[in-house]
Amino acid sequence: MAQESPKNSAAEIPVTSNGQLEDSHEHSFNRDLKCSLPVGLGLSETKITSHGFDGAKEGVVEAGQFPSSSASPKSSVISPSSAAASRLAGQGCDLIIPTGGRAQQKGGPVVLADEVKNPAMEKLELVRKWSLNTYKCTRQIISEKLGRGSRTVDLELEAQIDILRDNKKKYENILRLAQTLSTQLFQMVHTQRQLGDAFADLSLKSLELHEEFGYNADTQKLLAKNGETLLGAINFFIASVNTLVNKTIEDTLLTVKQYESARIEYDAYRTDLEELNLGPRDANTLPKIEQSQQLFQVHKEKYDKMRNDVSIKLKFLEENKVKVLHNQLVLFHNAIAAYFAGNQKQLEQTLKQFHIKLKTPGADAPSWLEEQ
Repeated sequence: MAQESPKNSAAEIPVTSNGQLEDSHEHSFNRDLKCSLPVGLGLSETKITSHGFDGAKEGVVEAGQFPSSSASPKSSVISPSSAAASRLAGQGCDLIIPTGGRAQQKGGPVVLADEVKNPAMEKLELVRKWSLNTYKCTRQIISEKLGRGSRTVDLELEAQIDILRDNKKKYENILRLAQTLSTQLFQMVHTQRQLGDAFADLSLKSLELHEEFGYNADTQKLLAKNGETLLGAINFFIASVNTLVNKTIEDTLLTVKQYESARIEYDAYRTDLEELNLGPRDANTLPKIEQSQQLFQVHKEKYDKMRNDVSIKLKFLEENKVKVLHNQLVLFHNAIAAYFAGNQKQLEQTLKQFHIKLKTPGADAPSWLEEQ
């Protein structure tokens, strides 16, 4: 009986297939964890998936690569030629090495290295910047109207802009009067033409007044013809002044509006920077001051560029205006003087001088034969 006791004790010790003792559950889990961890890999970089703690099932340790480990010497790559792999293999651990040389990651969330930009967030940021800029500009405008805020003034440039706006109003008045004269002259020419046709008809039907009606018919037709010539010169004058006022000057005034908007933005950010400089300077305010300084510099460059553009456009506009108005005023004067003097030859010569072609009645639309 004394010899059977050691046998009974040995029989109670479970033996694995390779002759080693079966560890407890906790010792088995620690051994699997130690075998599965590569050398130099911390627990913070390791994901552990356990399928049970019974003796027949083993724990699986998966090493996943995180964004912070991309530049670190610690890696989840398991090389079969490394000393760590040899040591793990000697301890009876199973290594899973795919073709690419990286430990295979099973399941779990996927962590992207680069953040995907959200278009909605970009639009929200643009709206925020626009709202902030609008608020600053509105505050600057209100403070200027109330007389509390300061504004940047270029005296020479502002004077030129005021003269341009005043001249535009005067040119628009001349344009309206010339259009009225053209309309009235057109009605008069139309009436003279009808009156000449009536005199010509009566000259054929009234034999006793044939010569008298004939003289008046010729006179009215001649006046109608000269009136059409004068009407062509006036319409050419109207078209040239209309182009000058509503295109050339209007384009310059559009640049002036952009310049004024840039000036308001410049003064708004200048005032904001001055207020920050008057306040305390600490760790919280210094980044704001630096950011405000950068925004101020950007708007200052924009303001200087727009001021330069306005100066150049005003210079070219003045040269173009003098040239255009000089020719058109000479045309208008010579045509009016020749018409009321009855000098038909001089009136026609004036139109030839300015290369004005009169449209004959019914010649607006070409015939189908001419189009072919």
